[in-house]
Amino acid sequence: MTPKESLKRLVKGNERFVSGQALHLLQDENRIQELAGGQSPFAIVLSCSDSRVVPEIAFDTGLGELFIIRVAGNVANTSSIASIEYAVAHLGTTLIVVLAHQSCGAVTAAVAGGDNGENLNHLLSHIAPAIKASKDNSVDAVSIVNAKLTAEDLINKSAIISKAVEENKVEIRSAFYQLADGKVVFFD
Repeated sequence: MTPKESLKRLVKGNERFVSGQALHLLQDENRIQELAGGQSPFAIVLSCSDSRVVPEIAFDTGLGELFIIRVAGNVANTSSIASIEYAVAHLGTTLIVVLAHQSCGAVTAAVAGGDNGENLNHLLSHIAPAIKASKDNSVDAVSIVNAKLTAEDLINKSAIISKAVEENKVEIRSAFYQLADGKVVFFD
């Protein structure tokens, strides 16, 4: 599947989800058995850990269709980048989506500043460039900038991902999930 076909599939799945017409396909015992021998997800989604944002449901996909990496603030740290590299290099996945969302708690904490302890401070340091680059410091505006900068980080911090993008084998898109209605807005 090409990156454009993968993106179209996500958009159509989100339209079904938002309209209450989700198909819930590939979520049964047969699919579990099909996947026992391996996986070939058509898209990678770097999403926040927020329990209200579930990419498989928001895009109306089944088991084995999405390769999901979840980390608070959907940041590109060493582990999340390595996970994405695995899907690109070993599974042949052609689309990477960095999925931010409305009212993100990690972004809220980063904007508020202060000492959140060693580990959380380290995570939030990945969001600091988005705060600096954002024209306004509202949580949602910073979340969108953070997704866009994270998409750039994937290219800048990974030879595997940047080579796949250069060779037009992989496309990276940032997106924003609206909690109020479940709609995902994609950015160029």
